[in-house]
Amino acid sequence: MQKTEYDWETAEFGASHQGRPGAVLADGTEPEPVLFDMGSSAYFHKTSDWWVYDGDTLRAPRAAALRGACSCGWRGTALYPVDWQEVAAEGPDVYDTQGPRDDWKRHIADVEHQAVPVPEDVAALLGRLRERLDVLSADAPLAALRVVAALEHTTGEAAEAAAYGVRADGQSWDAVATALGLTEPDARTRLHRYARRY
Repeated sequence: MQKTEYDWETAEFGASHQGRPGAVLADGTEPEPVLFDMGSSAYFHKTSDWWVYDGDTLRAPRAAALRGACSCGWRGTALYPVDWQEVAAEGPDVYDTQGPRDDWKRHIADVEHQAVPVPEDVAALLGRLRERLDVLSADAPLAALRVVAALEHTTGEAAEAAAYGVRADGQSWDAVATALGLTEPDARTRLHRYARRY
């Protein structure tokens, strides 16, 4: 089973665009996942976490650099050399991966730019609603739960109508995915889920 840990995510794009620092070998290639043998069972754990490519852990090759990586398959072009002495001294959780993260943030900005914009009045309304719900959750949590239930019903009905509208438009899945800022499989899953909600 392959498990990739993602360090960065956005609320809107979910699993389609989770980011992490990706390992790059000296020849410029991305290393294969590292296999952890968990014992005598048939279960094997694979990981692509950058810090396992230290040239020592489980005979993994040594990464020369890091770059931004996204679950959608995007890879940054800028390479950031790894100082393994610093990693050993500070630990991988403290090691500075800001360069790859900044590149991933620019990728997310590109995804947002290509996606259908949320109307400004709706974005403002959602912001005010979130603020009000935060206060209500602290002051009157049962009332907050009733509001959330009403919102789930309202948004569910709107999502169903919108999903059927998208299907009726006959757009390609690629166009739908780009407009939603998702990968094509995630866009298909979202539309199918909304269309069958009620």
